[in-house]
Amino acid sequence: MDALQAVGRVTLFDGLPQAQLEAVARIAVRKRVDRGREIFQQGDPADGFYAVAEGKVKIFNSNPAGKEQILHVFGPGESFGEVAVFERGVFPAAAQALADSELLFFPRRAFGEAIRNDPELAMNMLGLLSVRLRMLVRKIEEVSLKEVPARLAAYLLALPRDRGSDRVRLDIPKGQIALSLGTIQETLSRTLKRFAENGLIAMRGREITLSAPERLARIAEGERFEG
Repeated sequence: MDALQAVGRVTLFDGLPQAQLEAVARIAVRKRVDRGREIFQQGDPADGFYAVAEGKVKIFNSNPAGKEQILHVFGPGESFGEVAVFERGVFPAAAQALADSELLFFPRRAFGEAIRNDPELAMNMLGLLSVRLRMLVRKIEEVSLKEVPARLAAYLLALPRDRGSDRVRLDIPKGQIALSLGTIQETLSRTLKRFAENGLIAMRGREITLSAPERLARIAEGERFEG
């Protein structure tokens, strides 16, 4: 796809008229990133932000001992690193490609000028950042207050379902899912097995059927899972 098509699929730019989409597309820089390659490190100068045209990108923090916490995984149409537009600071977390990816990079100075010329774009930006803040608060709440079964149930219920069914597909490897949920892969696998043994899900490779979505929803909300 060309730059205009890619920009048109970015959620941040929903509702912009064609002329404004074209203006944004003109400042976008397309970048190919191989799977496993870091896009930026925590503490790097924040000189712009990114959007995913193809592929997947994880945003994460890690401590000096190497323990990693995934904050979010972004796919096509989603943007990340937007704080760079408002702050002349550094990236507060690192970003790495989970698959071969094509990204759109928006330099801070050029995009800042676009915002000054387009109040609608500025409102979209503020709305997106408000959503991100709510997501971060929810992530902190889940990791600090909820047990692994509750976190996993919420994760499964949030995955997109195949049309007309309760079947979902794990979108990233189990090790990455475990890091995202603040646990380890062995605990994640045990919890999935316990869900299956108790009839909550049926697993076939990466495909999972949510056999009891109502019960999963109650577990996600805090009902104790004794399976």
